[in-house]
Amino acid sequence: MVDEQMVASGQASTEEIRARVDELIAQMTPAEKAGQLTQYFYFKLPPEAEIEPALGLDRDKQPVMVEEVLGRGLAGSLLFVTDPAEINRLQRLAVEGSRLGIPALFGFDVIHGLRTILPVPIAMAASWDPETIERGQAVAAREARAVGIHWAFAPMIDIARDPRWGRITEAAGEDPFLGAAVAVAQVRGFQGSEIGAAEHVIAGPKHFAGYGAAFGGRDYDEVNISDSELWNVYLPPFEAAVQAGAGNIMTAYMPLNGVPATGNRWLLTDVLRGTWGFEGFVVSDANAVKNLLTHGFAEDLTDAGVRALNVGLDMEMAMSDPAYGHLAEALEAGAVSQETLDASVRRVLEAKLRMGLFDKPYIDEDRAREVLADPAHREVARIAAERSAVLLRNEGELLPLDAGSLSSIAVIGPLADSKRDTIGPWVFDYDLDETVTVLEGIRSKVGEATRVDYAPGVRVAHRVYASMFDMFGGNRPEDPHGFDAEAEFQRAVDLAREADVAVVAVGEWQNMIGEAASRSSLELPGHQLELLQAVVETGTPTVLLVLNGRPLDLRWASEHVPAILDIWYPGTQGGAAVANLLFGDVSPGGRLPFTWPRTVGQVPMVYSHTRSHEPENQWRRYWDEESTPLFPFGHGLSYGRFSYANLSLDQTTVGRDDTLTVSVDVTNTADRQADEVVQLYIHQRHGSTSRPVRELKGFQRISLEPDESRTIQFSLGPAERRYWSAATRDWVTEASTFDIWVGGDSTAALSTTFDVTA
Repeated sequence: MVDEQMVASGQASTEEIRARVDELIAQMTPAEKAGQLTQYFYFKLPPEAEIEPALGLDRDKQPVMVEEVLGRGLAGSLLFVTDPAEINRLQRLAVEGSRLGIPALFGFDVIHGLRTILPVPIAMAASWDPETIERGQAVAAREARAVGIHWAFAPMIDIARDPRWGRITEAAGEDPFLGAAVAVAQVRGFQGSEIGAAEHVIAGPKHFAGYGAAFGGRDYDEVNISDSELWNVYLPPFEAAVQAGAGNIMTAYMPLNGVPATGNRWLLTDVLRGTWGFEGFVVSDANAVKNLLTHGFAEDLTDAGVRALNVGLDMEMAMSDPAYGHLAEALEAGAVSQETLDASVRRVLEAKLRMGLFDKPYIDEDRAREVLADPAHREVARIAAERSAVLLRNEGELLPLDAGSLSSIAVIGPLADSKRDTIGPWVFDYDLDETVTVLEGIRSKVGEATRVDYAPGVRVAHRVYASMFDMFGGNRPEDPHGFDAEAEFQRAVDLAREADVAVVAVGEWQNMIGEAASRSSLELPGHQLELLQAVVETGTPTVLLVLNGRPLDLRWASEHVPAILDIWYPGTQGGAAVANLLFGDVSPGGRLPFTWPRTVGQVPMVYSHTRSHEPENQWRRYWDEESTPLFPFGHGLSYGRFSYANLSLDQTTVGRDDTLTVSVDVTNTADRQADEVVQLYIHQRHGSTSRPVRELKGFQRISLEPDESRTIQFSLGPAERRYWSAATRDWVTEASTFDIWVGGDSTAALSTTFDVTA
């Protein structure tokens, strides 16, 4: 018998863990095995909640059904429970009520925080700082584990190149190199040094694979990606997450090149396990196994379960009536083998043992309250928000503001004082009482010495089709009672005219971004642009704050508003962070993780395109507008000024397996400390295929004091030059001449070359 305390403490060997799993499997019935491979939603929704019909949830019957199967050992995992007492109650049903006493895994969408809300993931990626990202997800993991959650359905590491797609807000942007670095940082933050590490949870990277390339940016729609694009762009973050030790992978909803991802043997077995050596367990997205019927892929529910299990899907996430509930009969009919069924059960049980659930299935509810209230977590959130903000424009150095010279500030826009929108989408266990809005942050910063007036100015804008998340209380924005649109608009303009400076907050309300939140337009919703224009026309110096999870149409603002700061959805401490940025306590250092298009008609637009016919006319492919971005990938300004010099290589000619070192001197020529993100790009001039004009292959975020210089070095080896060639149908590292650029964004001018010989 294996000592389960040794397992929980990480002292048990892999062989000992597998021996304990084998003991359990030998005692289990086919129905119990199928139960371990089934994860149920556990919802207790208020009576007023409007449930999406497509979810197939019965408000009253669903919790009763889940408790009944849990108590009979026929459910391996539950999701959507965050109350520690409730988790303990349900865990007792699993442990004490079932024959073998196998504990349940509790999972949850811990996307950018549980109680302490961090900036949204696209914002964290904009920090270009893996340490900040890892530290943030470690806080999220600590809070989640404290309340009894063992597994996060995160990070979402889909490459996102179409901003119409709402889930870009959960992604790390368009670039596979940056995306892979962010994926690794998040896995380490969630999971720690190993599965079962104290105060950490299992990381579940998603959605495997290609989900971010849906037709037209329409969430859930089909995806067709060339092999070259799949291997070179969409798969690298997943491979990096697997190599970082992720314990779980979640499949995608949609068909990839005609084959549903949840029923795709090539993805789940050949690539994930065969090529990358993944040893964890694979779970479907919600109802994705049942969706194999919707795709016209499976004949019936039993066939859907058989197909999913046989291609390598270990666990089904189901609202109700799971396809895996039919696995026992499929086993008897010979549609699945005992070996295949046991292999999936083994992976799930190993995860539970490694997490220490057999030894300590319950959690300390008093301890949970202490962890959730830890002020150090709020400090991490504030710093993350400060490091994520991107200064897009700062004409005349309007920013930072000098509080001592301002007698009045006008804060304008409904998003400036909306706690729910400050923390952003994909959060459920938040505490709005501790959320700091932009307005509150500014008032706290300047104190009573400066008058701060506020007006929303315009009505809340609404979606044409409601968000499925509106069924959770507080997610649907509303105007204040008795809101007079005309009078409020004029009041906002008057306040701006009388103020020394106007701070206008615009963007999308949080239920307009995220899952099932794709858009056909990138324009500012409602009448926000008209409000901004009216404020600017008063002549008062204007600072524009953008709350967003995707690029929005800022063409007018980029020409008429002197200062634009992208603050994303900055989280629990967002307002405090924004105030520190506005008044110069912190210099903005974030950089864009995507190319910012001028208009929706340009998308998708990426910096790493290949050179085609008449490249000299690339900028005027459209006859009605420049085919250039509004802001390039990697862009971001600072309160410092940086110069680059002395770009050098330790070798100018290397072999295909050799590594060279790139050095560059970076100097802060300003009179204040500031951060810069030093970025390295390469281009392979010739080879078996045409290569992108530039590809990111290195970055470092650094902090420099006034007049400080630092030599930054990058290693550039075969891993950075390797790519999957559509000509050879394999990975290649080719002899060629390579260009190198180093600078502050993807348009960097400082360059040199080197040769790779055969």
